Amino acid sequence: MATGKEIRGKIKSVENTKKITKAMEMVAASKMRKAQDRMHAARPYSDKIRNVAANLSRANPEYTHPFMVKQESAKKIGFVVVTTDKGLCGGMNTNSLRLLTTKMRELEGQGNALEAVAIGNKGLGFLNRISAKVVAHATHLGDTPHLDKLIGPVKVLLDAYQEGALDAVYLVYTKFINTMKQEPTLLQLLPLTSDRLEVNPDAHSWDYIYEPDVETVIDELLVRYVEALIYQSVAENMASEQSARMVAMKSASDNAGNVIGELKLVYNKTRQAAITKELSEIVGGAAAV
Repeated sequence: MATGKEIRGKIKSVENTKKITKAMEMVAASKMRKAQDRMHAARPYSDKIRNVAANLSRANPEYTHPFMVKQESAKKIGFVVVTTDKGLCGGMNTNSLRLLTTKMRELEGQGNALEAVAIGNKGLGFLNRISAKVVAHATHLGDTPHLDKLIGPVKVLLDAYQEGALDAVYLVYTKFINTMKQEPTLLQLLPLTSDRLEVNPDAHSWDYIYEPDVETVIDELLVRYVEALIYQSVAENMASEQSARMVAMKSASDNAGNVIGELKLVYNKTRQAAITKELSEIVGGAAAV
């Protein structure tokens, strides 16, 4: 049976751990608000550029951008995997990577080769462990995502698709629902499907004047549209990361409190048993005299 000194040492150790998890919970709560504000601020731009891209694609059916052309000859699929750089955020990364693994097995079963771009250390480490082909990566993004750091690696897959070297590109990330719920999401980034470019039926139909020409405008717009999707996914993932970390650290702090309570109960029982034993020995000695 553990002695009182050993139990006191365990209590002190768990109390120190609780202080750390409590501090991390407070830091995550502070960062979560900023990440959510950044995510909500990016959504209107993403929605607006989607509507403009949809209207332009419908207004000029004689020109089809390569991003909207379905290809099936390359037998190669690309993935953009968005995860966190750090851990301690519950099962968030695990759920996303599980969804990725299921899709990769399905595509490999159909005879497709796979290659990936990793955004975040956790995804990069996972892809290296399963010996997946990583063509580019972006890590250590910090608390604020910057588009110039994201587009370089992702452009490798975009250019490959435009050249006909890829049949499709998928995007895997964690979508922010609310503070308590984050949803792993897999969507088809390329080719751009009709449902993602769906025109709002209540919106007015606009006629556009193109300068310098329709091909240049649509080419630039759809590239910006894909970039907006990438940025929005990273912003959603960062908001989900801070929310998941706050919840995980709160759960760890609560569990540490429960462990401390149980250890203090064991300590008191041990101390009382030692006192009772000493009293019994004193009474027994007095009786013998």
